[in-house]
Amino acid sequence: QVQLVESGGGLVQAGGSLRLSCAASGRTFSSYSMAWFRQAPGKEREFVAANSWSSTTTYYADSVKGRFTISRDNAKNAVYLQMNSLKPKDTAVYYCAARRTFPVSNWHLVTGWDYWGQGTQVTISS
Repeated sequence: QVQLVESGGGLVQAGGSLRLSCAASGRTFSSYSMAWFRQAPGKEREFVAANSWSSTTTYYADSVKGRFTISRDNAKNAVYLQMNSLKPKDTAVYYCAARRTFPVSNWHLVTGWDYWGQGTQVTISS
C-alpha cells in the first residue's frame, strides 16, 4: 500500500510555470507506476500524464504534450509534474495516482489507478 501527498500548487499567470510534487510513503515506491490527473470545476477527472516504475513507458494527454513533463526520483519516493507555458484552461485540482503494475489498457482512466492523493489546486490567471 502507498499513501500520496501532493504539493506545489498555486496561482500563476498564463505563460508561467509550476512544479508539482507527490510524496509517496512505502518502501516499495520504486516498483509503482505513477500518474497525474486533474479535475476542473464541473468537469470529470481527466488524465494528464503517466510514468511506469522504470520510466520506460510515459504517456501524456494531447492537451499537455510538449508543455508538461512527468518525472520521478525513486530515492526520494517522489514523482513530479513540471508544467510550463501554463494556460487558463490548465486550472484544476491536480491529483497524483499510483498502481503496483502499469495499467497497460486503461492508464488514461481513473479506474486504472488504485491509490490517490488529496489533490493540489492550480489556478492560472489570464
